[in-house]
Amino acid sequence: MPVAIYPGSFDPLTNGHLSLIQRSLKMFDRLIVAIAVNPKKTPLFSQEERIELIREAVNDPRVEVDAFHGLLVDYVHQRNVSVVIRGLRAVSDFEYEFQLANMNRKLAPDIDTVFMMTGEDYFYISSQLVREVATFGGNVDGLVPPNVNAGLKKKFGPKP
Repeated sequence: MPVAIYPGSFDPLTNGHLSLIQRSLKMFDRLIVAIAVNPKKTPLFSQEERIELIREAVNDPRVEVDAFHGLLVDYVHQRNVSVVIRGLRAVSDFEYEFQLANMNRKLAPDIDTVFMMTGEDYFYISSQLVREVATFGGNVDGLVPPNVNAGLKKKFGPKP
């Protein structure tokens, strides 16, 4: 299968996301990292900032970074792709992702979801947890790519 889409908020991109991107490239010729824009949420990083942070962290011509509004299945059809990559960290992720995958299958039976387990070094990392730690000046070295770490420090500044 030449192309897959890896959707998410990526706010911010973590090393767990980066690991899944790198591993996906072993199975697919190209990968579209698609930032889901949710107007009901206020992200830490703007859509443009997230696109740039991901491009810089990945730095691979086989990876395209894009953003979409609306239903994932509509975006996947628009891009003429039939495979969606989703990462799993824990059983609770599986339950939620299983529901999403089945809803997507109901809406678009031609789209398949490939679940990938997050590596053991990253299973406890979430964007939300990284944001919380960074908000209070905690050290997120090793949890996010260096450029994302710099972006977090710029957002939150030094803490006393």
